[in-house]
Amino acid sequence: MTAPAIDVRDLHVHLGASHVLRGVDLRVDHGEVVALLGANGSGKSTLVRTVVGVLEPTRGEVDLLGHRLGDDVPWQRVGYVPQRVSAAAGVPSTAAEVVASGLLHGRRLALPRGWRRLAREALEQVGLADRAGQATGQLSGGQQQRVLIARALVRKPELLVLDEPVAGVDRPSQEAFAATMARLVDDGLTVLVVLHELGELAGLISRAVVLRHGQVVHDGAPPRPHAEHGSREHEHVHPHTSEVPVVGAHDVGLSDGPLLTGEQEARP
Repeated sequence: MTAPAIDVRDLHVHLGASHVLRGVDLRVDHGEVVALLGANGSGKSTLVRTVVGVLEPTRGEVDLLGHRLGDDVPWQRVGYVPQRVSAAAGVPSTAAEVVASGLLHGRRLALPRGWRRLAREALEQVGLADRAGQATGQLSGGQQQRVLIARALVRKPELLVLDEPVAGVDRPSQEAFAATMARLVDDGLTVLVVLHELGELAGLISRAVVLRHGQVVHDGAPPRPHAEHGSREHEHVHPHTSEVPVVGAHDVGLSDGPLLTGEQEARP
């Protein structure tokens, strides 16, 4: 019997004095696209950051790709796009260089041969191959987010975890992202994605998990949007996601956990 891509059991997480996650169970099988929904403060980002090893659980177990969370996880098979991080560079970096840093993981601190080709192929997946040599600071917010998605895709992951990947980006970038995800899901990619609303990804979501106050209150069919609220004409930009902060290139590491730290990120 094949182990699930993600298997979370009785997960509790404390952040300071706050008991953020309270006995969360979550299973994502291979080939599924699962949306993680909930209000601000419900624990969505805490859950995905714990799943990818950025945060340590207080209690409970997390298995990824059949391995208990830790050094035994094949991190090269996992892609992660964190929430609200910009690829704009304080230190000049091209789109291809930012994407190539996604090839680094664990003890690999040197880029493999052919990294430029791999980076360009990943950028092509998100419709930005023609921007490979362009400084990331010259790209729009939506394009920068697509660069970070390409950075997660460059390692050709089996499992992709995304934390609000389309928050605050324009409609064309949302549509381009949805088209990319449709192709990858057709090829068998497993996805766990935090969303504020289903939007352009609604047709791809196979299951929705809703958190409230750190607990799962729904696990099943995705909610149906209200006619006006979910329509293509409805521009929904929330105040907390309307701007994507600009950070330096050294800050675009996949995580502060096993995938890659900003300080470990090698320069191409």
